[in-house]
Amino acid sequence: MKLTTLGCWGGYPYKDAGTTSFLLTGQDGFQLLIDAGSRALNELEKEISPLALDAVIISHYHPDHIADLGVLRHYRQLYPKHLWTPKVLPTYGHNEDQEEFAKLHLDGVTEARSYNVNGVEQIGPFDITFIKTVHPVVCYAMRIVERETGQVLVFTGDTGYFEDLADFTKEADLFLADVYFFEGTENHFAHLSSKEAGLIAREAKVKKLVLTHLPQFPAEGIQEAGYLEVLRQQAASYSGAIPVDLASPHRSWDLGAL
Repeated sequence: MKLTTLGCWGGYPYKDAGTTSFLLTGQDGFQLLIDAGSRALNELEKEISPLALDAVIISHYHPDHIADLGVLRHYRQLYPKHLWTPKVLPTYGHNEDQEEFAKLHLDGVTEARSYNVNGVEQIGPFDITFIKTVHPVVCYAMRIVERETGQVLVFTGDTGYFEDLADFTKEADLFLADVYFFEGTENHFAHLSSKEAGLIAREAKVKKLVLTHLPQFPAEGIQEAGYLEVLRQQAASYSGAIPVDLASPHRSWDLGAL
């Protein structure tokens, strides 16, 4: 499977780039949108037609992860019917916030589906399991396994550090980690630090760590020029031999080639 970045900032869009959203393409061509932050629709158009999506899955309901869900619905609802055959888009989220979950549904356009947080959710070619993260609102990390290839992607969603995350991430091909903070801010109530992401990657023995939900500014004492590379190097200093990348718009990874 192939993971493509659409947006990677945390909190709010910045410098012509959007917030959390990724496109996961299965070996069979199945197209799964993971979160739909600001600018997700525009960046998705640069990769595939939004009409070609097969499903959407949402980690949690903070605006920087769902900002473009509404306009994605409008795109599919208002697209001229004589130019495509309309189909309902399955949209998966947790139902622990009933008001937000209900917003995933629009008759004839999207169907809200509650994912099974205690078992395995089968979406197209993927088997997905979940673990609740440390965050101010209910959020779920996802372990996505492609049945045919056995390739594994773990996406943390938004989370602070918790012990079970390394076991959940064990031997993933690609570990996509929320890293909104630099080393020195460990045990935050909402997000990982660069150090924590590196340590989890090493303990879990993943093949590659990719940092996302990135900060718009450096920590105090770090020069603005190249500050994201500093963030990456901090994670790499704790990840051992595991390579570390930064997510950026339209950067992609083929999990079979890692």
